[in-house]
Amino acid sequence: MSKIAIISDIHGNLTALEAVLEDIEKRGVERIFCLGDLVGKGPRGSECIKLVRKHCEKVIYGNWDVFIREETDNEILKWFQSQLSDEDFNYLASLPFFIEFELNEKLFRCFHASPRSVFERIAPEYHPKEKCLSLFENSEETHSLHNKRTPDIVFYGDIHITLLRSYEIGTLCNVGSVGLDLIDATYVIVDGSHGTNSINFVRVPYDRDAELKAARELGMVGYEHYYKEIMYDQFMESKK
Repeated sequence: MSKIAIISDIHGNLTALEAVLEDIEKRGVERIFCLGDLVGKGPRGSECIKLVRKHCEKVIYGNWDVFIREETDNEILKWFQSQLSDEDFNYLASLPFFIEFELNEKLFRCFHASPRSVFERIAPEYHPKEKCLSLFENSEETHSLHNKRTPDIVFYGDIHITLLRSYEIGTLCNVGSVGLDLIDATYVIVDGSHGTNSINFVRVPYDRDAELKAARELGMVGYEHYYKEIMYDQFMESKK
């Protein structure tokens, strides 16, 4: 198959994930890669893990998938932890750092935040070009399966903002976020079916009210913050 859907940053938002998976199926895309942050911020991390395990061919971990497994006194994080099973924790701990594949003789590399760490946040609108170009670097974490070859195309998540930029070294793409990309869920389809590789952003509306209702019914700790992230547009409008 020469079409791959790349999703990221689900953050326990089951309603958005179900809408995205349905959209991917309607488009006839059978391969799905996930770039981490399956859990946290949203209430249904365990259910999201189950769907990711069922539908995604390759999955890597993000920063939330790391510190959700750490001891904490934070009441919100403890609530998120209480919603996960031992099997969920073991699955998150088993995930690799990066994904690498070739399509039409181009090397693609996918990671959550940077080639060095899931905790290194790089946003082109805030960081200089040199910092953005470091996303193409090899590192100990991305010990390449292709003899230290520099990737032609880099995909990452973490910042919840879709972007596509071309540099002399290659193409940089942030796939956005399924669970927390302002209004709609977002993901990317890589299409190599015509001998060249196209990158297509997809926005998927979902029922934000239904997601928030589920959070309330579960007694989610930290609901107010989740509401502000899910209803960002309405929250900002109310502040004017």
